[in-house]
Amino acid sequence: MTFLINKIFFTILFNSCLFLFLIIGIQNSTNKSKVDLLFNETIKLPISFIMGLSFISGSILGSSIDINFNKTKKSRS
Repeated sequence: MTFLINKIFFTILFNSCLFLFLIIGIQNSTNKSKVDLLFNETIKLPISFIMGLSFISGSILGSSIDINFNKTKKSRS
């Protein structure tokens, strides 16, 4: 249980720091673009913000998935 709490805490802390660096880094960005959603478009956002936010959201989703690649079978004796 403590491993799960540590994992969630580390994920929130790490991605919050990334978001803070993202906000600080895009202050002088002049290249802006709109994102096409299914039915609407967003306002003009800096391209670095769009890419950084997609990286952070992928990091959050990737850390929430727990995949066990060890497929050891217990032999019946």
